[in-house]
Amino acid sequence: MNNIGIVGAGSIGLLFASYLAKAFSVTLYTRTSEQAEVINQKGVILQNGRIQSRVHVKAFPISKWKGTEELTIIAVKQYQLHSIIDHLTKFDCSPQNLLFLQNGMGHLKLIEKIDAAAILVGSVEHGASKVNSNTVRHNGGGAVNAALYKGKSEILMELAEACAPIHFPITIKDNYYQMMVNKLIANAVINPLTAILQVKNGELITNTFYFAAVKKLFLEIAFILNLEDPIRKFRDMIRICKKTGDNQSSMLKDLEAGRRTEVDAILGFLLDEANKQQKKAINIENYYYLLKGKEKAREGVN
Repeated sequence: MNNIGIVGAGSIGLLFASYLAKAFSVTLYTRTSEQAEVINQKGVILQNGRIQSRVHVKAFPISKWKGTEELTIIAVKQYQLHSIIDHLTKFDCSPQNLLFLQNGMGHLKLIEKIDAAAILVGSVEHGASKVNSNTVRHNGGGAVNAALYKGKSEILMELAEACAPIHFPITIKDNYYQMMVNKLIANAVINPLTAILQVKNGELITNTFYFAAVKKLFLEIAFILNLEDPIRKFRDMIRICKKTGDNQSSMLKDLEAGRRTEVDAILGFLLDEANKQQKKAINIENYYYLLKGKEKAREGVN
């Protein structure tokens, strides 16, 4: 595998481009032609602590994406997937391999009908923030987990092997559903609470009252997802919270920037699951309404 496409040039798209360009020929597809122009002229700049590095990649607006790369990483928000999938249907032939990196699990039903050699799903635990249109700050090293959703798995092995020497490891998981559930738990606890409280991730643990809310919300999520080993899952979630302690969650950053959040893909998915099982989800429902209300309030400000 030589060439990789990345659709979406937010914090995660820029982060992946800055590392993967060390091993592959990378083409970045941006929302605007202005951003593509800046990236083509100045490259992608990665800030990691006091170290700053630059890589040069090709950049085009998303409308130019044809799916011809050997692997395309879809790094847009979950609610932007509809337009990406609509764009896919206009291709002359099926894209080769696709890796989806969305939060939550609402997108699984959207991607199941896509025709491709392989469809992969991933979860990203790195902390990253977009500084400007071509600069990303790597706030904290984490994990990139990826699993096969359908198709052939060879491309995933190739990707993992190529990423090891460039210090951007990708861990292959056997069970995509369990991998997604593990990330969903962290997203469903950390994102809503930090967004509502307007605090960094670590404060959810260090503040005893916030931590009580963390436990209450986790227990409700465990009940809805019928978790077999809730204690281990809780510890995993706390580990992520500690590792990204100095970071702002993506949901908090979205609210502060006046952007739409991924609350429907995260808490909305859990509410759908609760309805299917005829279970009450009082905490999740309340946080869902509060976040939708914050989105609505921000509409008038931005």
